[in-house]
Amino acid sequence: MTPDIIVQLAILVLTLFIFYGFHKFPTQSLTNIRAKNRFKAQAHRHFIQGAHLLSRARSTSNRATSLSLAKDAVNLADQALSLEPKDAATLILKGLALDLMGHKSAALKCVDQALTFPAVKTLSEKERGDALFTRAELRMAVNRRRRVDSAVADLVEAVRLSEDNAKAFCLLGQCFVIKGMRDEAKNAFDRALRIEPGLVEARQGLLDLDSVS
Repeated sequence: MTPDIIVQLAILVLTLFIFYGFHKFPTQSLTNIRAKNRFKAQAHRHFIQGAHLLSRARSTSNRATSLSLAKDAVNLADQALSLEPKDAATLILKGLALDLMGHKSAALKCVDQALTFPAVKTLSEKERGDALFTRAELRMAVNRRRRVDSAVADLVEAVRLSEDNAKAFCLLGQCFVIKGMRDEAKNAFDRALRIEPGLVEARQGLLDLDSVS
């Protein structure tokens, strides 16, 4: 076989390969995109349904009904996570539902995962601030004394990202009280009341500080 024929054959093979690639690869990519979008749509539906159930669970005064609705919300969150395991909003939804059921440690684990890369990339700055506040609440609920420093770290970042979160400022003030940082606690309570003048916990925090001064 002459060199010219070898070159021509090589060009023919390369041409066929390129032709195959142009026709085959886009079809595969399109199929993958369609499947991915379908999974996202299903996960989103589960999330919306779960969020609705959680809202109902929080609003009812019947404890048994609340627990049942929260459990259903957890199940829907798990279904969504089976499709989109790194979705931070769904992890937070599951954590909030578990918290309502009294499973504080499991709830904390979910919010931890939501605030870990790469899930945290799906949150806006304000959403991340709200999630940090939620984690700080759970940390204090799980072990108030041992976790106060990590809660303060979360709350300092939370109020930086979400400056209108009065409850985050209030909890930060309560943490400062535990740490014996009276001036910082007073400033935090003051900030909370400037945002939400009717916040009872912040007003009580200031009264408690004044009563021991």
